[in-house]
Amino acid sequence: MAFIRKKQQEQQLQLYSKERFSLLLLNLEEYYFEQHRANHILHKGSHHERKIRGSLKICSKSVIFEPDSISQPIIKIPLRDCIKIGKHGENGANRHFTKAKSGGISLIFSQVYFIKEHNVVAPYKIERGKMEYVFELDVPGKVEDVVETLLQLHRASCLDKLGDQTAMITAILQSRLARTSFDKNRFQNISEKLHMECKAEMVTPLVTNPGHVCITDTNLYFQPLNGYPKPVVQITLQDVRRIYKRRHGLMPLGLEVFCTEDDLCSDIYLKFYEPQDRDDLYFYIATYLEHHVAEHTAESYMLQWQRGHLSNYQYLLHLNNLADRSCNDLSQYPVFPWIIHDYSSSELDLSNPGTFRDLSKPVGALNKERLERLLTRYQEMPEPKFMYGSHYSSPGYVLFYLVRIAPEYMLCLQNGRFDNADRMFNSIAETWKNCLDGATDFKELIPEFYGDDVSFLVNSLKLDLGKRQGGQMVDDVELPPWASSPEDFLQKSKDALESNYVSEHLHEWIDLIFGYKQKGSDAVGAHNVFHPLTYEGGVDLNSIQDPDEKVAMLTQILEFGQTPKQLFVTPHPRRITPKFKSLSQTSSYNASMADSPVSPGEESFEDLTEESKTLAWNNITKLQLHEHYKIHKEAVTGITVSRDGSSVFTTSQDSTLKMFSKESKMLQRSISFSNMALSSCLLLPGDATVITSSWDNNVYFYSIAFGRRQDTLMGHDDAVSKICWHDNRLYSASWDSTVKVWSGVPAEMPGTKRHHFDLLAELEHDVSVDTISLNAASTLLVSGTKEGTVNIWDLTTATLMHQIPCHSGIVCDTAFSPDSRHVLSTGADGCLNIIDVQTGMLISSMTSDEPQRCFVWDGNSVLSGSQSGELLVWDLLGAKVSERIQGHTGAVTCIWMNEQCSSIITGGEDRQIIFWKLQY
Repeated sequence: MAFIRKKQQEQQLQLYSKERFSLLLLNLEEYYFEQHRANHILHKGSHHERKIRGSLKICSKSVIFEPDSISQPIIKIPLRDCIKIGKHGENGANRHFTKAKSGGISLIFSQVYFIKEHNVVAPYKIERGKMEYVFELDVPGKVEDVVETLLQLHRASCLDKLGDQTAMITAILQSRLARTSFDKNRFQNISEKLHMECKAEMVTPLVTNPGHVCITDTNLYFQPLNGYPKPVVQITLQDVRRIYKRRHGLMPLGLEVFCTEDDLCSDIYLKFYEPQDRDDLYFYIATYLEHHVAEHTAESYMLQWQRGHLSNYQYLLHLNNLADRSCNDLSQYPVFPWIIHDYSSSELDLSNPGTFRDLSKPVGALNKERLERLLTRYQEMPEPKFMYGSHYSSPGYVLFYLVRIAPEYMLCLQNGRFDNADRMFNSIAETWKNCLDGATDFKELIPEFYGDDVSFLVNSLKLDLGKRQGGQMVDDVELPPWASSPEDFLQKSKDALESNYVSEHLHEWIDLIFGYKQKGSDAVGAHNVFHPLTYEGGVDLNSIQDPDEKVAMLTQILEFGQTPKQLFVTPHPRRITPKFKSLSQTSSYNASMADSPVSPGEESFEDLTEESKTLAWNNITKLQLHEHYKIHKEAVTGITVSRDGSSVFTTSQDSTLKMFSKESKMLQRSISFSNMALSSCLLLPGDATVITSSWDNNVYFYSIAFGRRQDTLMGHDDAVSKICWHDNRLYSASWDSTVKVWSGVPAEMPGTKRHHFDLLAELEHDVSVDTISLNAASTLLVSGTKEGTVNIWDLTTATLMHQIPCHSGIVCDTAFSPDSRHVLSTGADGCLNIIDVQTGMLISSMTSDEPQRCFVWDGNSVLSGSQSGELLVWDLLGAKVSERIQGHTGAVTCIWMNEQCSSIITGGEDRQIIFWKLQY
């Protein structure tokens, strides 16, 4: 899983250096500067003198000696505990002789740590009392420089104020970085062109490593100042899949690079000293990626998740990444929810809602009695108020879960100690109970609970984690009765995360952690208020003048935990959960079938239709121009086709309705109702009557059998822009700012009686309406106006559900997805916008360099007609144009697709209709 993979990466790097040493042996916020081959001289000058061979490492707050023999412990001497530092013997009688012959450094100190004796990870052993250690460098000439460096760092460590210490060490570090630069000999290829170079730090959990970043036209490089764990880290730009700007220490200085599509574990995390350096590097890589990889937003991932193309796990993974959560930053580690409530039953019943935690509440609000106590305290608290004194994610909580796989991280965080045995992660049920009942425990889970690697649950390293009060040793994590093994526990946890219950409620938890209930009055109402310092923007570090106060504040924030960056400010839509097992996962669920069970015969027919649609859309990029005919004198405005596909009816701005025979490839009829443009057309069920809308404010009914106008509906005060029909109801949109709903009782015999119309509803708009569309069940209508607003109406009550101003100009076309969960709109501004019907949230927006005048879509892919005459195929889930197909010589103005999605006809400003062929 995430952390485990990160640890494996670090171990692979360490194999390169063959060292037991790790940056985790340093203190938090400490730097490793340089190393020297040396001998540790024991009992110097006596008969018992002996030498231990190893490496002496100079760090900003300590000296570390790593013996070559793994039986010997690593020695760590804190510089603040040093009493005297100098060349060995420099104050004695043999001073000049020693200087000439020996490379000895003497350290006199009051405290020393012994670490990893026999290479066993265990709490550090501490020896106190005045001692002297002598280290003899292989290169005697280096002694003077090393002693001078140590004295300088010692002065910094002994400063009274933490802020002054930090400032002095930072100055020493920057001086070292300024004296060095990236070694161009490390380039993979001599023909590489350097783009930029700057100073930065590579970030891994709990530690940072300073050095130089370099980017060329083909590679990104990081060269550590200390050459650890390898001389240079290199990433090929061609392999990069995602990059994220990061907050690091609350400052906009971080950049994380991923060479994987679906993983929490990045390939490199860099922290820059200047925001401009970070932004320049980001821009360069992003520009490179534009030509190779689609950029994903929270909304585009939401669309993929809603439509079942991302699992719940994958979606949470992406949201964490977008919200600045990183496996390299334990103060912002990815956060995942507790899902299961039942840790006592022998069987786990995922069909029972009682098995699950209430995802609409934060952990702190799950226990009513505890919540009441917290609310009482909250109400009595002076401003700024907060409900919970601890967070749901912090470095301590992350390592609480991971101590068995990452003991060195815990020792680093806790100054060489493990936690008290009774406070360890001993039992799943016990931990959950404490999260429900504990006065200060409100933690959520980490992604490892839904992964494949069980090592964080098993004490495979045989660590001595202490003895509990009852006498038992801390060993493997105790599992709930329903889990037969750690593997079984993880599998059932994954099954629970992907269950129907969680799919239907996960959006509620997202609202709390990443969404609109994270801050403000909605957070108060949801009992979701944490300490002000945990929120992005909660404190401006730059405004704090006192360096001590700034360091203390930053330390408090990093150790306490941070709330993710807010991704959504309106309610998050629900997931679309399939209602019919008969439909394949890739096919869309039809909302019109939601309320009625389907008979076996219909079911198999539906399967065939869905199969045909899926096959067609899978091959939509292979669309080929088959035939084209110029049958109008002006732009084509509407296309409709008889059920058998033989007759094609078109309307045009030349004021005519044309009937074209696909079989004989000849124009059969041309009808004119007025001298003004016709704007759209449709065929009534039964293929006996064509209805057309006109700019002369009327709707015309034409009888095909009798070849004459059958009826005229004078329904509007301005041009009729679009008409729809369903179940004896006519829907007409007009530039008079209304959409009208009519009951249209058809004539008993075509051509013998006039239709009778009653106005059932009038949907008022502020400006003229240019397009409308119905959902499959005709319970919803979407309208688009000339000022760029998309409106969603509930036709059962004739009320406006949502008004979304999402285009900066005319809305050209709108349509519901087949499952009625989303609306797609295109506009004169070149945008394709996807709106969630349930919440009215704009969940995705893509732009093209020209207006897309019309389109058809299946919920996942779009075929649109552009102003230039091209047909564009859009992959909505990948947020990119996947194909451009040349067609008309002017704008594509209308597009028709049959129910099976196998036949496509387009009309254009070039007065042509084009028949397209799908290549399977």
